[in-house]
Amino acid sequence: MTTVVDVGGTHLRWASWSAGGGLRDRRSRPAPSFRSHPSLPVTELRRLLVETICAEVPHGAVAGVSFGAAMNQHNATVYASAPLWGAHDEPFDLLGALRSVRSDVDWHVVNDVTAALLHVASTRFATDRKVLLATISTGIACRTLDRGRIPLDASGLQGEIGHLPAVAHLAGAPVVLHCDCGEPGHLAAYSSGRGIARMADVLRQRRPQEWAASALADTGAAFERVFTAAVEAGDALAAELLAAVTAPVADVLRTALCLDPDLDRIVLTGGVATSFGGRYREALLAHLERTGLYLTSRYTPEWVADRIVVVGPGEADCLVGAGIAASAAAGAGASAGAVLGTRAVAVGTAGAGASAGAATAAGAATVLSTGTASVSTGAGAAAGAAAGVGTAAGVVTAGAGAVEAAVGAGAAGGGAG
Repeated sequence: MTTVVDVGGTHLRWASWSAGGGLRDRRSRPAPSFRSHPSLPVTELRRLLVETICAEVPHGAVAGVSFGAAMNQHNATVYASAPLWGAHDEPFDLLGALRSVRSDVDWHVVNDVTAALLHVASTRFATDRKVLLATISTGIACRTLDRGRIPLDASGLQGEIGHLPAVAHLAGAPVVLHCDCGEPGHLAAYSSGRGIARMADVLRQRRPQEWAASALADTGAAFERVFTAAVEAGDALAAELLAAVTAPVADVLRTALCLDPDLDRIVLTGGVATSFGGRYREALLAHLERTGLYLTSRYTPEWVADRIVVVGPGEADCLVGAGIAASAAAGAGASAGAVLGTRAVAVGTAGAGASAGAATAAGAATVLSTGTASVSTGAGAAAGAAAGVGTAAGVVTAGAGAVEAAVGAGAAGGGAG
C-alpha cells in the first residue's frame, strides 16, 4: 500500500492506496495556513505543514503527496500557495524538507491539479484527444492534456488561471477585490471559495434590504452551506450571486474554447464546482449562451455545452492521482524515491475486475516522462509504450517534470475505497 496525502488550501487528507484496492482509511484535518495561524511566519507554517504530513506516514512507506500550489514540475519546487501562505512567494523545496524530516520514507510530490488529471485521464475521459481539467475550490487552477502531453513553460508551470486578470460585477456595478496572493482583480479573488465569501460581503453591503429578506442571511450554518441551500431552494439573490461568481470562470472557458477548438472536454471539479450539483454548470452555460462564441454559439450551440462537465471528487481524486504517480516513480527506482526520476522498470496494474478505486486496468502502463504529463489510451497504446522501452505492459519511465499514463481499455476508476 502507498500512503497518499493531499495538501489543499483548507484541509490535509490522508489515505492508503493501491491499484487493486483503491483508497482505504481516509482521514483529514485542517491545513496549517496563514489564516488558521495568523501569528506564525511563513517559515514556521511550512515547518508545521511538513511535520504534520510526516507524522501520518508509516515508517519506511512509499508516500505520494498531491500539493495544491504553483509548482515547478521540472524539479518539484513550490513557488507559492496563496491559500496557505498568502502573498509570500519565496520558493520552497518541499521534497527536500520532507526528506530531511523523514529520510526513511520514499517521497513523491506532484501538483494537485496534475494528480486530479491523472485520475480522470485514467478512467472516464481516457479516449478524449484534449482535456482541460480545472479545479474551482479554495484556489483555482487548470491543466490541459494535449494528445498525450501536458506542456510546461520555462518555469515548469501550466494553467495557473486563478491568477489571471478578471472582471466581476454585482448589483449592476463593477467589483474590485484582492486575491489571497495580494494582487487585485484575479480570477480567484471572485470565484474561489474565499472569493465567493468576499463577493457575498459586497452583495450584502450593496443590497442590504434584499439580503435581509434572503435565505443568504441565515447565520445558523457555514456560509458555504447556506449559499448552496439557497441556490437549490430558488432564492433569487443567491442565484444572482452564483451568476456573478461564475461569470469570470465562464470568461476563461469562452476564451479557451475560442483559441483551442481541439478541446474535447472541459472538466470542472473542486469543492465550489461540485457543491452546487448541476446548478454550477447551468450557471456557466447560461453565461456562454448569453455571450457565447462568435457564430459558433448561434449555429451549433450544443458544441459548447457538450464539452463542459462537472465531476465529483470520486472521479478526479487527488489522492488517487498521487498514488498513481508515487507507484509509478517508486517502481521506476527513481533517485531518492523522487516522483521525477530517471529510469524505467515494470509496475503492476489493476486487473479488469478491480474495485472502484483502482487507478489502472490490465494492459495499462503508467509513464512519467521529462517535461510532460500525458495519457495515451487503448491496449495498443499500452503495448506500444511497453515495447518502446523493451519491457512488459505496465512499464514506467520517471522523468523530470510530469506524468504520462498509457491506460488500457476498461481502466477501473479510483476513489471509492
